[in-house]
Amino acid sequence: MDHQMYHYATVSKALEELAEKGFTVDFNLESDRIKDCGDCFEIVHIYRYEGASDPGDEATVYGIKSDKGEKGVYVSGDLSFSEDEAAKTLHELVIKGRQSSN
Repeated sequence: MDHQMYHYATVSKALEELAEKGFTVDFNLESDRIKDCGDCFEIVHIYRYEGASDPGDEATVYGIKSDKGEKGVYVSGDLSFSEDEAAKTLHELVIKGRQSSN
């Protein structure tokens, strides 16, 4: 998996930049698809935002592509504070990608 890590000042800026690159589907609305078929998605871009003073402000923005060619975004909060199964699936895809590239 070949993905790029970006750093933006805000989550909104990351979403704006990804939209300009054609990532327009809001996969947060379709989180069950990610949870049920994680291997049907490829992570293309990752953006992590860390709040300066509050760890609760941490977020990850994923630019992802489905096996059907859809390009979109998924925004998750810090995994340690979340029960978000789709975000956990995406996090596992990142780990798998790192292991296969080594």
